[in-house]
Amino acid sequence: MTREEYALSIFRQPPRHLNCAQTVCAAMGREDLVDAMKNCNVGKAPGGTCGALYAAITISPDRKETLCSAFSETLGATTCMQLKATHGVPCPRCVATAIRALC
Repeated sequence: MTREEYALSIFRQPPRHLNCAQTVCAAMGREDLVDAMKNCNVGKAPGGTCGALYAAITISPDRKETLCSAFSETLGATTCMQLKATHGVPCPRCVATAIRALC
């Protein structure tokens, strides 16, 4: 199973019910960040950034520009509001995009 497949298999699933940011951290083996990402979903990450992208940036801050570019090019935006309201991007696609950008 790839990291992307693993991430999608645990996203919002029992017993943990991880949000997008937590899922990216868990799938990338960063359990130390999962609790810190508890409130980084539904547009609540700093600056309204997509939670999945925020987690990716937190995991690899030196790649912030590259991660944001990859996200914007693939999905059309980097903020949760734009992704949902303007582009209709579902959360699982954001999670998958963040994992692919990190790998």
